[in-house]
Amino acid sequence: MQVIKIVQIGMGPLGIKIAKMIDERNGIETVASVDINPALEGRDLGELCGGDPNQVLIESDLKTAVQRTKPDIAVLTTVSDVQRISKQIQAIVELGIPLVSTCEELSHPWDESPALAKEMDELAKAHGVAILGTGVNPGFLMDALPTFLTAVSQEVTQITVKRFQDAQYRRIPFQRKIGAGLSLAAFDDKKAAGTLRHVGLTESMQMIAKRMGWQLERTEDVISPVVAEAPIETEAMTIPAGHAAGVRQIGRAFVGEEVKIELQFQAAVGEPESYDEIIISGRPDIRSRIAGGVNGDIATGAITINAIPRVLEASPGLKTMMEISPVSFFS
Repeated sequence: MQVIKIVQIGMGPLGIKIAKMIDERNGIETVASVDINPALEGRDLGELCGGDPNQVLIESDLKTAVQRTKPDIAVLTTVSDVQRISKQIQAIVELGIPLVSTCEELSHPWDESPALAKEMDELAKAHGVAILGTGVNPGFLMDALPTFLTAVSQEVTQITVKRFQDAQYRRIPFQRKIGAGLSLAAFDDKKAAGTLRHVGLTESMQMIAKRMGWQLERTEDVISPVVAEAPIETEAMTIPAGHAAGVRQIGRAFVGEEVKIELQFQAAVGEPESYDEIIISGRPDIRSRIAGGVNGDIATGAITINAIPRVLEASPGLKTMMEISPVSFFS
């Protein structure tokens, strides 16, 4: 079997985790690693991942790395917003390299950033490559998976998805992202600044609605803190009673005045029960529950890797998870 050669771009905690997961798989190999952080330049990727040296040295110049190693695809794990990542995508695509990215807003940018989406789509088609934004959420649990479950429905009147997580088992950057440990005033400040939220809830609703054929009147995304009722002690932090233990976020999508899609995301340190649940109202009614929930850190890396063959076989353009062949584990 021919080995798929990968250039990884962005070697933060997620990039490192994906590098380790790639190293565990047959049939794929990281041949180049790129990051603009001067502190990482020249570091051996294997050593950075806590293993033996593998002679893949982190470098800052993408073009040089691509020309030397001739990768089949890029894995891009840098930022969450389309505005900042679009220039990075342009640089990759202009080198003739398809890509899969964990950028949350890239999962379905057509409604929130139509001009940038059109620009990226046209660029990808001009260079004959595919672009995909994916992840465990957005990209699967709260959009693609519930949509796939409607395949056995004669009628769908409403879709509700719930993702509840005990965040103490997630990586520290994730805990910070959901506001764990903040005073309620600090939580509100970060919420107002737009730096404290689960990115992608709106994109997930829009992805579902497009596939369902629902013309949305409006969407809303309501964010509030999950407040610690008693002090919480973990290895990473101490959360006083009355401070935020995490975030509760509810997205609703309306057709007229009717709520057609409701997405409930709650991640907090000490959350009493972790689970993922999909409720499809229609004919027949469907309720699917994953007890214990899906481990987000493992799943984000896994779905990014598992999407690689599907991106390589996809027609050129900017794709969503609705527009590529079904993703599955491969080895």
